[in-house]
Amino acid sequence: MKPQKIRLNRAEKSLQIVFADGEYTLPAEYLRVFSPSAEVRGHGGAEPVLVSGKLHVGIDGVETAGRYALKINFDDGHDSGIYTWEYLRELGKNYAKNWDEYLQRLRAAGKGRDPDESAVKIIG
Repeated sequence: MKPQKIRLNRAEKSLQIVFADGEYTLPAEYLRVFSPSAEVRGHGGAEPVLVSGKLHVGIDGVETAGRYALKINFDDGHDSGIYTWEYLRELGKNYAKNWDEYLQRLRAAGKGRDPDESAVKIIG
């Protein structure tokens, strides 16, 4: 199902996507850590790569990829993910669950959302 409207809000670092059956505002950080790229999804592995330190990431631009997807260019240089309409819809519908699971994975790995905090580890 193709979206009816896509709006990039650079100031709020989010992408608003309107489908016939729902409207979603997806933060850039969320889209970045759930990128469908091989870099994040892995190359056929079961567990996706845990991307951390993307709290401040923004979106430089978006462009359509054929009639089926969106290519998002992030300000950290990542631009290899092709987000199909169905995947964007799935990300919107499952935002709360996906985000909660992501935060749990970060905690379990001892990593954080802030790139400055991720680089510092206090022992003792």
